[in-house]
Amino acid sequence: MTENNKLLPGDKYMLTIKEASEYFNIGVKKMRRLAEEHTGDFSIYSGNRYLIIRVKLEEFLLSTSAI
Repeated sequence: MTENNKLLPGDKYMLTIKEASEYFNIGVKKMRRLAEEHTGDFSIYSGNRYLIIRVKLEEFLLSTSAI
């Protein structure tokens, strides 16, 4: 894919920690901590990194009052 055709984080199903922190405006450390605490809910551990399932994290954020 060329740089002009890159998918925006809102179009992707799975996001890295860095992409998710930028997309949701949450710090990288806090996003990593959330991913570690909620593995199976909205994050998965794949190889040596966490991946965030964007739509499930959106649902989680809508249902919680504080993170």
